[in-house]
Amino acid sequence: MVLRMFVAVVPPEGVIEHLDEFLEVRRSAAPFRWAAAEQLHVTLAFLAEVEERRLDDLVERLGRAAARRTPFDARVAGGGAFPDAGRARVIWAGLDLDELGRTELGRLATGCRVAANRAGIAVDGQRFRPHLTLARLGHPGEVSDWVRLLDGYAGPPWRVDRVSLVASYLGEGPRGRPRHETVEELALG
Repeated sequence: MVLRMFVAVVPPEGVIEHLDEFLEVRRSAAPFRWAAAEQLHVTLAFLAEVEERRLDDLVERLGRAAARRTPFDARVAGGGAFPDAGRARVIWAGLDLDELGRTELGRLATGCRVAANRAGIAVDGQRFRPHLTLARLGHPGEVSDWVRLLDGYAGPPWRVDRVSLVASYLGEGPRGRPRHETVEELALG
């Protein structure tokens, strides 16, 4: 069996609820495909094809990579669009991190990607840009107003002290969306 997975920092429930309340009254203003609150996360490594036989090795290596990193503080704040606000396909919320947080998060992403590669699992090679995907657009669109709105958002701080290995089952969630299942949580430090 082959699994579609990702390694992520998943903000705590209170942080997600705060962001969800901020967005709730605004969602009806745009026909975007909004991400479900319970699926908001910061992807560190995307693993499109994980053979089940490699899972134990992957978990062990990810655990070692996480253990090398120091917990740090973060807050969801600001936002943007990919590829840009003038022809957006994705609207995202950003992370506010101090110098330690930026360093640790970057090293954590690198460590998770290396761990997967060493377990024999291919990793999406895109450059790591920490964000939470909030919405997707069916066609490229102009979203400068949404980016300005997100620029004014700052959620409550939280301590990043773990990463999650998550299995993603396409089409098995509500309204044909993916269903996410946390397979393992791995502590930092």
